[in-house]
Amino acid sequence: MTTDERTPMTDQPTVALLGTGTMGAGMARNIAAAGLSLRVWNRTPARAEPLADVAEVVSTVAEAVQGADIVLTMLFDADSVAETMEEARGHLAADAVWLQQSTVGLAGTDRLAELADDLEVAFVDAPVLGTKKPAEDGALVVLASAPESVRDRVAPVLDAIGSRTLWVGEAGAGSRLKLAANAWVFTVVEGVAESLALTRELGLDPRLFLEAVRGGALDAPYVQLKGGAMLDGSFDPAFALDGALKDAGLIIEAGKAAGLDLGVLPGIRAHFARAVDAGHGDLDMAATYLEH
Repeated sequence: MTTDERTPMTDQPTVALLGTGTMGAGMARNIAAAGLSLRVWNRTPARAEPLADVAEVVSTVAEAVQGADIVLTMLFDADSVAETMEEARGHLAADAVWLQQSTVGLAGTDRLAELADDLEVAFVDAPVLGTKKPAEDGALVVLASAPESVRDRVAPVLDAIGSRTLWVGEAGAGSRLKLAANAWVFTVVEGVAESLALTRELGLDPRLFLEAVRGGALDAPYVQLKGGAMLDGSFDPAFALDGALKDAGLIIEAGKAAGLDLGVLPGIRAHFARAVDAGHGDLDMAATYLEH
């Protein structure tokens, strides 16, 4: 369902969205389009100002969360989320729900759940699958986990930002599934980059690889999307490489904690790190190809 097709709702919760970057900005517009009262905050104020036509843009976390029924965090990592929520201390509504949608890994999720207990707010762990365009289109897949008692309260927000919500258990389960899903995303991206590079270095036009797999069982929309971006040098960030590097590290940490020997992800992380070190961190993760 597109933003324009949604029927505005009334008598809905007030939402404070903290973090209006690549993902948060699109999510904010869809929350507002669903008829929910919205306040937005970003550490870099200029990134929140373009949302002034659909939301109240505020300069402090305290202003954003004051009286909000749902506080949504969409920030870079566990440290930035924790620091931001500390700024909310003493200003949260007594019955507020914290909807945590950043990718922070297993230890990070545990840390934030403990902080939620300390702040005396209900905690919903609900990372998303999708990048900039799905966020703008309200087509994210939400991997949600929380006690059943609070699920209905966040449903209006999840319905606004996503095409589908998958409830996967108690808080923390969503982040576990997100890491597994991102492991697959990174495997595809790096696999395409390596196949293109191999085709090139074997003396052929690398586009022949994409043509060879096109439309068959080995193909996928993401293969053509990211492969085409790599060859066209189109690296406008849908999922920035520095974020992918961070998440790859979280996946490896989770694997080690589970006693699992991950054979592919360490190599992917090394290649992502090489591209970030070369100055491509703010580009899309497809820019890993530049260092092949």
